Parts: sequence; C-alpha cells; structure tokens
Amino acid sequence: MPRPQDESSTEPIQALPAAASAAKFSYMRHSTSTIEPFPTSPSDSSLVFRRSNPSAASLYASTLSPPGSRSMSPAGRGSPSRILSGTVFDLGQNRALPENVGDDPSEPLNLILKAFVPHVSVYASRDTEALIREKGFQHGLWELLRPFGENIQGKVNIRDSNGIGRIVEDFSIRFTRFGENIERPDALTSGSQQAQAPRSQNGAPERDAGKRSAINDIESVVERHLSYAEESFLGMPHQSIMTKNGSDSEAASPYYALYLRRLLSGLPISPHETFAHPVACIIAISSRNPAPIEELRRLYSETSQGERRLPSWVDGDYLRYYVLVHDEENDDIARSMGLFEQMKRHLGLHCHLLRLRCSQSVETDDDNIPLPRSDWMSAAEELAEIRRSENDEDFEDPSRYIFESDATAIRTFVREMVTQSIIPTMERHATIWNDQVASRRRGLTGRFMNLSKRFSVFGSNSRSSSSGASTSKDGYDPSGFYQADTSEAIMRKLADFAFMLRDWRLAHSTYDLLRSDFSEAKAWKYHAAANEMAAISLLLMPQQLTSKSRAETVDQMLESAFYSYNTRCSSPYGATRTLILAQELLRLRGGSSIDDAARWCTRLLESKILGSIGDALLKERLAICYGSKSGVGSWSWGSRRRKSAAWSVFAARAWAQQSKYIPAQRCLNEAKRMYETLPHGQGISRFAIARETMDSLQRELTEKLEFPLGHDRGMPEDVVDGGIDEESEALVDTRSRRASNLARGGTETAPLHNEEMSKDTNEDIDKEGFA
Repeated sequence: MPRPQDESSTEPIQALPAAASAAKFSYMRHSTSTIEPFPTSPSDSSLVFRRSNPSAASLYASTLSPPGSRSMSPAGRGSPSRILSGTVFDLGQNRALPENVGDDPSEPLNLILKAFVPHVSVYASRDTEALIREKGFQHGLWELLRPFGENIQGKVNIRDSNGIGRIVEDFSIRFTRFGENIERPDALTSGSQQAQAPRSQNGAPERDAGKRSAINDIESVVERHLSYAEESFLGMPHQSIMTKNGSDSEAASPYYALYLRRLLSGLPISPHETFAHPVACIIAISSRNPAPIEELRRLYSETSQGERRLPSWVDGDYLRYYVLVHDEENDDIARSMGLFEQMKRHLGLHCHLLRLRCSQSVETDDDNIPLPRSDWMSAAEELAEIRRSENDEDFEDPSRYIFESDATAIRTFVREMVTQSIIPTMERHATIWNDQVASRRRGLTGRFMNLSKRFSVFGSNSRSSSSGASTSKDGYDPSGFYQADTSEAIMRKLADFAFMLRDWRLAHSTYDLLRSDFSEAKAWKYHAAANEMAAISLLLMPQQLTSKSRAETVDQMLESAFYSYNTRCSSPYGATRTLILAQELLRLRGGSSIDDAARWCTRLLESKILGSIGDALLKERLAICYGSKSGVGSWSWGSRRRKSAAWSVFAARAWAQQSKYIPAQRCLNEAKRMYETLPHGQGISRFAIARETMDSLQRELTEKLEFPLGHDRGMPEDVVDGGIDEESEALVDTRSRRASNLARGGTETAPLHNEEMSKDTNEDIDKEGFA
C-alpha cells in the first residue's frame, strides 16, 4: 500500500514516527462525518504542531516503542509474554527474589537496581570543553560521556563484605556535572511544630512549591507522552488497537516505567542520603593545553578548596581520576603519550588517555553510530526539551551521532575506570569503614556505648537548656545535617556504598543501626531515609520473609519512613518513592506479600500526594498487583481477580476524566478480560449496578473514540459534511452483547460523568455491554 503524502510538511515521510505517519489519513480509513483527532487536554494545545514536526518524535521514543513492555503505546510491537516466561512471575508462593529477577530492562526491579548507582562528577578545563563542543555536544564532556555510563560493557566482578566475588552484567554509573544539583538541608525542627501544617481543600497537607516541583515535573512529562500517543493514534484501525486486551497483564506499561524512571532520575546531592555524592571526579584536560600539569593541579584545588567545592556534609575524600583528551586530527600522538607518562608519574595510576576525533559526525558519515539519549535524565531536563520542541518552530532533532572509533575509545575508558579504579576504591572504603566504625556499634560492646551516649546526651541537654544555647545533639548540626566526619555520616555512606555494590546484607544491617541514632537526634529526614533503605535492602535480600517477620520489620520501617517523610519533613517525593519501591518489591515475592503490596499502594492513594497522572497509573498498577496473585485449586481459591478487575475499572475512570481515552479503554478491556476468567464464567452479569457502571463508562469511551461529537479539527469540510456512514465494530464479542442484553433489567443508574451523550448514540450502544 503506498504511503499517503502530507502536503503540510516538507520533511521526508520516513522521518516521522511509525504511529504519527498513520495520523495523516484518519478520514480515509474511517469515513464518518464525526470522526476527528482524539481530544487532548487543554494544556497541550500545541500537540497538533508535533505531528508536523518530526524532529520532536525522538523525545517520545521511550513510550512509542518500548522494548519488552506492554503494547500500550501506538508503536507497541507484539506481546512480551514470551520474554516473561520463566521469570520471577512463574515462581511459587512466598518466594525470595531470585538472582536474575531484574534481567528485563522494562521491569521496575531493573529500574531500582539501575537507579542507585555510583555517581561520577565531570570537571573539565575550558580547552577540553571547547574541543567537545566542536564535536556537536554543547554541554561538553559530560554530555558525551553520559550515555556510556548507563550500561558498562561486559561483566563486572564485585566483592562483598566477606570477600566473596559476584559477577554483575548490568552494572552502571551515573555521570553528573560537578557542583550542580545540590539540595539545601532542612533546618532542625521539632515534630510538634511540623504536625500543625496547614491543610488544603482535599485534606492533604499543603507543601511548598519547591518540594512539590519534582512530582509536578514527573506528572507533566508523562502527561505529554500520553497526549502525544493520543495524537499519534489517529487513523490506526481501532479493531486492532482498542479492542486488544492486555495479554501480558503483569508487565509494566511504558508510561508507568517512564514515571518510575523519572522518579528515580536526577537524585540531588542531599545530606540525608549519599547516593548522589560523587564517588569519583573526572578531571580532564586536552592535548591543546599549553600547561597541562599546572592546569590539572588548578582543577584539583578548585574541587577541594575553591569556590566550587562541595558543602561540608559531603565527604571530600573521593577518587580523582585524571583524563587527557587527545585530538586525533590535529595534535601529535607522541607528545600526548609523553605527557600521559608524566601525568602517571606525578598523579598516580588513576589516569587515562582518551583519543577522540575533533570533527563532528553527521548521519551521512560511513563510520558513524547513533548516540542514544540518556534514559536517566531528570524530569525537569526532559520537560525543558519538550517545551522547547513545542515553542520553537526551528527545533532540531536532538539525535546525535558519533564516530565508531570514538565510541570504542569511550567504552574502553569507562570500563577501565569502573573495574580498575571506582569499584576497588569503593570496596576498600567499605571494608575500612565497616571495620573501624560500624563494627564498634555491633554486639554487646556497641550497645553499652550507645546506652552511655544516651545518658550523656540527656545530662548535657538538661544543663544546656538552662543557658539557652542551641547545641548539636550527637553530632547533628541544628542547620539540618551531620558533618562528613561524624560516625553517623560515615555509617550512612558505608550503607549506601554497600547498597550500590549490591551487598544487601551489609547495607541492611548498617541502615538498621542508624535508625535509632537518627530517631534519638530527631534528625527526621535522616530517620526517614534510613528506614526507607532498610526496608528496601531487606526486600532485596535473597531470603524468604514470613508474614510475621514482615509485620515486625518491613511494615514498621515503611510506616516510620512514610510518616517522617510526609508529616514531619513535608517531603512528598520521599514518601512517594518509599511506597512505590516497596510495593514493587513486595509484589515480586508473591503469596501474602501481594496483599501487603496492595495495602501500601492503597495507602499512597489515600494520602493524595500524587497528581492525576500518578493516581491513574498507580490504580492501574494496583490492578496488576492483585491480578498477579494466583489461587489454589481449580476454582483459584485465594486469588484476587475481582479486586484486580475493580481497580482496572477505577483506573479506566481516572483516565477518562483526564481525556486519556486510549489507556482508559485498555483498562476497561483488562477488567472485562479479568471478569471472564472467573471460574463460574458469569462475570458481573448478575450485579446490575456494577454492570451498569461498566456499560456507562463503555458508552462514554466508545462515543469519544468512535464518534467524537462536536469536534471537526483536522478534517476536511467535504468529509465532515458528506455524512459518509461507517459501520463501526463493537468493542466486545457477540456473546458478551447477547448475555448483557438478556441480563439487563430493572435497576437504572446514572453515568459516572456529567457529559451528556447524544440520544441516537445511546440507543445504538445501549444494546452492547459486558457480561
């Protein structure tokens, strides 16, 4: 079939995304007088421009064609049920997490493992940044290196606290700009002062705009991806898209995976956790520099003593890794080799010679490869790019290309730095801190020391209260942080190092020790973060947890973390991250853990922290959580199919209220499919109110998707006025319609929404329904 031509666009048709290319001939496939593009939210009126601007298509590639995820986007290809066969979802009840549970890159557990990784800062000289900008990277060396750190090539050997090696094939690091994205510490406040926080109309406590900005940015990013998908669905056959049920109901949708990835991206350098604190800093110069050794010493002094040095609560004893960037096209390699040997003599063995071409690679070059966009950019960064694509008519495709020789050199450099410098340094620090600091707190001696410290602190507080002076308690500064050289800060860094090296047992034991210390010091954000990571590391450990042990450990930790984040610290981001990660890990364990996961997920919904997008995504995930619990026997006793179907209906209604009719229809189809899997096979045919509720929602979605009244945007006038009829296919099979007609009777209920539908459409669709 020949491709339709778009007269309004001068770009080649192959530059358009697969989903958007079908949007040009919607009225050719559906010749009805009322069909028009899917309505969008009021905030995204510029989405019509996106279809004519193919340069913006790459910004939405993560949800248009996600590998191995549920086909919930216009370019979804097939079902990943084949990929999921033999994974964690096939294991038995009350299981422990297997070793290869995070192999699927689209699954939440893989995102969790890839989120908390070592951060490496990049600090380059001016001549180095100028050389990289000549290659087309305006943000310098950091922009060039960032995609290569997200997947270290080959296997990486990591030793735990007992000296036992473990092979990891998906290790990654995160490159950041030195001295940026620093979070200001919260001042010391009492719990009684924060308990009286004002409340909004919906009952949720009011929070500062800055503390809600992270959640708002994530919601905006996912909302734009959804709106773009709605627009891209124009003209695609509804029979093959809309009526397709989710066959792989346990896979994460690309929009939920995007929400979770942006939630875990862009971690700031904060005092209460050290995941974003630099483990190493790349100090780079180029072969163009006239005084290279002096320049390296100047850059080192600026990172440790100058104005750009990190705050006092960040440990300055991190690895410095020196890089000499050689210009292959203009500079002499013999001179650069001599300079590199001089660097190793003066600065040690943590050095590397990176050979790059200075010219810019374009798409037409023979030896180029596309440089992928970073999957772990922050929500604010991605939102800024999307807004720029909406507002700038001359917006260029952000795709970049790099010479294959440069890519090979960068991969070799990153792997060598990780395997020979970063991981050995982290292992050495973790061993020293564990032996010299943490071991003193364990056992009977550590308990006596902790008890004596409590009494001494109590006495000093009673004496200092009479003088009126505000003193620090247990090393906790009243400004809201621990100094980097205190034992609490060192143990927190030890726990985070162990977590990043995937030594879950050492990480959990250290977090557990810190919980009581932070509680006694009333360092509530530290206390919340320690409880959060103690629960997460315990759930990641490969051991089974009974219901009693979960109630005594995991539930108490999650309750303390959520209460401290949400009430004491007014941190909606921390509260959201805690419960979302916990419910994902609990769901993977199966059995009764699934009920606990659903309970915490419901707790997050009831807190009203999330926006409308997060609320709908979490309801959809809650349906998947209940649906993943398998029953016993031929009647599946103990399964949660009805609850799963009910939450799918709730999610469909939440999407419909936001004018996101495609995900709403998919959730409704999933609810119908789940009801049909019940042992008796009658679904909700005998429940009049429930049946009418689903029928009412189905009528609204069918009208919006097939007969969008009152909208003729993007349609020629001759098609709109011609009145060409179309024989629409029902969204359910014939047997379901007949069963619904026979069962429908007596009780009448009002539709769920206030929008009135036309009388003729209601009379036609009223004959259709769900069993």
